[in-house]
Amino acid sequence: MRTPALGVALALAATSLSGPAQAHPPTTQVNVWVTTPDRAELLHERARVSFQDGASDRTTITVDPRTTYQTMDGFGASITDSSAAVLYRLSPADREQTLRKLFDPQQGIGVSFLRQPVGSSDFTAAAEHYTYDDVPTGQTDFRLRNFSIAHDEQQVLPLLRRAKQLNPALKVMATPWSPPAWMKTGDSLVGGRLKDDPQVYDAYARYLVKFVQAYTRAGVPVDFLSIQNEPQNRKPSAYPGTDLPVRQEAAVITALGPLLQKVSPRTKILGYDHNWTTHPGDIASTPPGEDPETDYPYKLLQTSAAKWIAGTAYHCYSGDPSKQTDLHKAFPSKGIWFTECSGSHGPNDTPPQIFRGTLTWHARTLMLGTTRNWARSVVNWNIALDSTGGPHLGGCDTCTGLVTLQPDGTVSTDAEYYTIGHLSKFVKPGAVRIGSTSYGTTGWNGQLMSAAFRNPDGTTALVVHNENDAPRSFAVAVGDKSFEYELSGGSIATYTWGPTSADVPHELSAVSATASVNGAVAGLLVDADGSTVWQSKAAQAPGQWVQVDLGKAQTFRQVALDSGGNLGDYAHGQSVAVSNDGSSWRTVSDGRSSSQLTTIDLPPTRARYIRITQTGSSGNWWSLADLRIYR
Repeated sequence: MRTPALGVALALAATSLSGPAQAHPPTTQVNVWVTTPDRAELLHERARVSFQDGASDRTTITVDPRTTYQTMDGFGASITDSSAAVLYRLSPADREQTLRKLFDPQQGIGVSFLRQPVGSSDFTAAAEHYTYDDVPTGQTDFRLRNFSIAHDEQQVLPLLRRAKQLNPALKVMATPWSPPAWMKTGDSLVGGRLKDDPQVYDAYARYLVKFVQAYTRAGVPVDFLSIQNEPQNRKPSAYPGTDLPVRQEAAVITALGPLLQKVSPRTKILGYDHNWTTHPGDIASTPPGEDPETDYPYKLLQTSAAKWIAGTAYHCYSGDPSKQTDLHKAFPSKGIWFTECSGSHGPNDTPPQIFRGTLTWHARTLMLGTTRNWARSVVNWNIALDSTGGPHLGGCDTCTGLVTLQPDGTVSTDAEYYTIGHLSKFVKPGAVRIGSTSYGTTGWNGQLMSAAFRNPDGTTALVVHNENDAPRSFAVAVGDKSFEYELSGGSIATYTWGPTSADVPHELSAVSATASVNGAVAGLLVDADGSTVWQSKAAQAPGQWVQVDLGKAQTFRQVALDSGGNLGDYAHGQSVAVSNDGSSWRTVSDGRSSSQLTTIDLPPTRARYIRITQTGSSGNWWSLADLRIYR
């Protein structure tokens, strides 16, 4: 809701998603797709809604197309050897139908990113683990004469080629679980290290280059390549894995980078490819006297090999997505990709429990948690498994895929199909994440989470997840137009609308904030994070104030007081005053409100400090998820 003020409201000229702009008055229609945790709706297209003039008194997700973040590369999973075997159990017609459900952007969810194992992983249907250059124990092949991808030509590559036909925008990442055993200590694919020998580093680099070249000739160019899956997983459970310390990964990349640049410049090298934080088990397995390298991605990007590294890949099995932002702040020129997380379940979980738990955890942690923390991709593990969670050779026996082959021969869609689908179907490769307020947390606080994206064609996609078990009513605002919606507990919705010519104001950055209640520091007001809330922790009373420091005198025309999902905690009455020295103040607006988001329009005002004083009374605390200043 907007309070009375000196000045004029913003004008939003909108065009319809389905046709040209309407002049009397302009209206933008919004398409809506919803998935509910009880499976009552599964990517179900609901009736359209429309943006209307004015604001709402509900919790409001403000979409800010002027604020931009990372460019998206895609969303998807992996056609592992096991996934390929499962898909080939289907008849050709059923396999084609399943591939269309996965990769076709119109008939399916338009999966746009695949992370492919280079050789064997735990999800292997073969009787033995393999690489593309296996030789008898005790022998070597430094000239790589035995190199062959014939294994993949049987099932994996035909599926990849068909996937690229169905979605030409599909990107492919490649990741090895182990180098050939003759390159390793212990002469085994399971465990051990790469031999500490420059000749071995060079051979491994050439092995990876030959893989990229072979896949390109097979019609599947490789867009991204990491050096080792989970390089700190020293004790894999009967499946390929390699302990690869930072110095060894850097040595391989130093050898690989120039070679790859010559033969496949499109292929970007990604580092690390492991968890947000080092797993306690990996720390415990560190050889005596060695550094556990809990700061692995930081150390790698500090080596001379960093010149060849596009960014860092992360997995979900330890830590949380905020670690991605920490790394981004330290190395802002390097990208972040999220590349693996598998759904899983307990031994006694029922199918409804598995679906609900996976849907809601993946929604808040992966769909929204990773993308709001700079991830350019969201990638699950297996794209298809059978009803036993297999086939697999070692490793996980409770993993789930995007789709499952049931004993009766039918193919069912799992929770991951919908969490990926709510992104991949509507957020196209090349889309840019834009600003949107989000009040939920990956740890679950029962609020609304969101992420918004602007597609290359100018359309906007907004993904919203209701963390609460109860329905939540809210509004979505762009400029001075908004629409209202109610989303049932645990549900996911994707909203899309066409290009607009909105007069959206520019947000100014504040350097600090203070308050007259609850201590002197109130930085949560201006941290651009709706999930962190400043609260008075006392009933609202006249005279309470908060203020922000813009760092220098700037001109602005709007103040937004966002109480987010803390219902009723808005300032019931407020006065806005400004100052250049923090001592002498002049009042520029007085008003009352009944809205979770109060937007105060001002005449063009120039000042360094802005103070909002409470003039009303209420038994509620005064809560502010964000205080935003616009010019």
